[in-house]
Amino acid sequence: MTMEQKIDMLSRTLDDDTDHGILEVYLELAAQKIFNRMYPYKESYDGLEVPDRYAAVQIKIANYMLNKRGAEGEIQHIENGIHRNYGDADVPETMLKDITAYAQAIR
Repeated sequence: MTMEQKIDMLSRTLDDDTDHGILEVYLELAAQKIFNRMYPYKESYDGLEVPDRYAAVQIKIANYMLNKRGAEGEIQHIENGIHRNYGDADVPETMLKDITAYAQAIR
């Protein structure tokens, strides 16, 4: 899936008209989360692309981060019967659990 297709899909999941440049930034941030899980000991991810099988995960993570903008790390917020409580400002483990880490034997 191309970046433009991901941007289009992400923009359709949001309720507002977020600038495509911002969507691309959040997709890149989501890619970094995926690469951190895939290659836990790799120092640089230059030239890597998110595998197509993780494209939907990348879009979901970007959507999650976009929807939490301005409320990162919020511990508790109660207003008009709505309760918000974020113990962790990072992407939930449940979004990353299906990503398989790559490993290589030491020679």
